[in-house]
Amino acid sequence: MEGHVIRIDIQSKHFGGTQVLGPVRFDIQPGETVALVGPSGIGKSTVLRIVSGIDDRFEGTVQRPENMAIVFQEPTLLPWRSAVDNLLLTHTDLDRAGAEAALDRVGLAGRGAAFPGELSLGMQRRLSLARAFAGRPELLIMDEPFVSLDTEMADQMMNLTEALIAQTRPATLFVTHARAEAERLADRILELRGKPATHVG
Repeated sequence: MEGHVIRIDIQSKHFGGTQVLGPVRFDIQPGETVALVGPSGIGKSTVLRIVSGIDDRFEGTVQRPENMAIVFQEPTLLPWRSAVDNLLLTHTDLDRAGAEAALDRVGLAGRGAAFPGELSLGMQRRLSLARAFAGRPELLIMDEPFVSLDTEMADQMMNLTEALIAQTRPATLFVTHARAEAERLADRILELRGKPATHVG
């Protein structure tokens, strides 16, 4: 499905007897970055989980490629594996030289043998980005990846993310509660509102 449009058509999503979403319908074009914004608890992460395939208990359809990557709020690295091995375990078609090159692209050259616990939080976030982009995903999903970072580090991470997206050109769904982040990174902004939540934009 390379180069195809990602189509999200969520009719409704319930938790128990409570409807929390929908309808939420939008497309993401190849190379386009779409930001999903809204207050905490509105359902942004629920949409993300549905789009990624983590949550399949909803009414509707999602057309997505198999080659996708997710960047979570926390780095979600394997602490007992080195930086290089974290990449190699995720991308079985990647060789060690390719993994080292992926680390170099995010400013972690020479740190391939380091374990996550030996890296600062900022370096762990960079490693998480390296892992996401190493497979050149057709769909990239980012769940508030700059949360809990100080202003300077968040700015550095956004610069890096912008560069990686420009190189790889995936269709990107970026979930954030920070409007400034959305305006900086996204081609288009959708806002979740209401109960049950639907989108505006």
